[in-house]
Amino acid sequence: MCGRSLPLAGKEKKEQRRARTGSGRRIGQAAHCLTVSQSGLPPQRPRAPRRGGYGHGVLDEATFAASAAELCAADPDLAAIVSTHGLPEFWAREPGFATLVLLILEQQVSLASAKAAYGRLAARIGEVTPEGVLGSTDEELRADGFSRQKNRYVRALSTAVVERSLELEVLESLDDDGVRTALVALPGIGPWTAEVYLLSALRRPDTWPVGDIALQEAARRSRGLAERPSPEELDRIGEAWRPHRASAARILWHLYLSEPRRVSSA
Repeated sequence: MCGRSLPLAGKEKKEQRRARTGSGRRIGQAAHCLTVSQSGLPPQRPRAPRRGGYGHGVLDEATFAASAAELCAADPDLAAIVSTHGLPEFWAREPGFATLVLLILEQQVSLASAKAAYGRLAARIGEVTPEGVLGSTDEELRADGFSRQKNRYVRALSTAVVERSLELEVLESLDDDGVRTALVALPGIGPWTAEVYLLSALRRPDTWPVGDIALQEAARRSRGLAERPSPEELDRIGEAWRPHRASAARILWHLYLSEPRRVSSA
């Protein structure tokens, strides 16, 4: 795991506006990649996701290093990043309910705000579970730092898990599209959240969050582009990196974090 965070959701419009106007904090401080102490999640090494019916490999330190080597051998831009900044440390999040709650909290707010809200929730209810969320009053969640909208989102997630309309352990056995379909059916979980869950918690090797602003910016820098690529353009760029796009994303985020600068207007 690494001690620095990865970029905030590109789909979060408030952060997008802040980046373009130059106001607010620098994009890139939300928390895909957290130490345990930073995230507020229980102090344990994230377990490897179960393959189940998925039937394909998941990323770990060894497979990430191998896929990164293959990418760098084929792509001089990625090779230049690794040559200059080294290979990024492999990081992961624990699959499950708590990580999804944290991802919801990270939408449209700073890392510090999301971490603080999650920490207050965990301090009040102990282990972050669907039952603990549903047993909380609206006033308690508001005091924890949940907006009315995010209160609704985490309650909907909690209800889906309790009622088994969303079986989180089953997600680990689904293919990537199956995971995306199951997650985005819930209010408050969009393509970015689903993609980052696939990448960071389920460790899928070919997920590619094209809506992420920092990933777009890193691709712009590495490719020497005048403007940040749109999600559609980034999707086309990523085609060359199949089936290792998640490893390419990790390398590009490493560039972004290693060379901090204000995101240019697009």
